[in-house]
Amino acid sequence: MRYHVINGPNMNMLGRREAIYGSVTLAEVEAMCRRWGEEMGVGVECFQSNHEGELVEAVHRAYGSQGLVINGAGYGYTSVALRDAVSACPAPVVEVHMTNVAAREAFRRESLLTPVVRGLIMGFGARVYLLALEALRGE
Repeated sequence: MRYHVINGPNMNMLGRREAIYGSVTLAEVEAMCRRWGEEMGVGVECFQSNHEGELVEAVHRAYGSQGLVINGAGYGYTSVALRDAVSACPAPVVEVHMTNVAAREAFRRESLLTPVVRGLIMGFGARVYLLALEALRGE
């Protein structure tokens, strides 16, 4: 069994970004996800890119997996290509956001991904990734 965790633009700056994201780094998030995988006896492949096409290709690589966790970050609001790749994914997909995007700026409230994913988890900081992996494990 294998799960994919994909992070979009600027997520590589976690730990150095605005305080709303906390002090956790992307390396720590990825290590946490991999530890979860080891405990569950499954593989967890993590990927991050600031480039739209690379994110689309990463989603394509997840098509044969048991599930995909995606934080599209800024591209979740603007990229039809990313939306289409997620929509076509035969594996269940959970969208995550570390912050409660519904309580933030208006432009963050309309994700292009939300209508095409199995579920959405937001607002619990880095724990959203573990919550999403647990949800996928139950599928």
